[in-house]
Amino acid sequence: MDISRKIGIMVFTAVPAIMGGGIVYHFFGGFTEVIIFEALLYLAALGCISR
Repeated sequence: MDISRKIGIMVFTAVPAIMGGGIVYHFFGGFTEVIIFEALLYLAALGCISR
């Protein structure tokens, strides 16, 4: 996988991180759940990039 594709994947996961973090905070009302959501999203992005 070339560098431009890896950067594209990182940009593609930035939108769910920003929007999803706000949604998770709205429903659960705490930053602990947001941090867990962000960590899971980060692991998924690393999994896609490491291929």
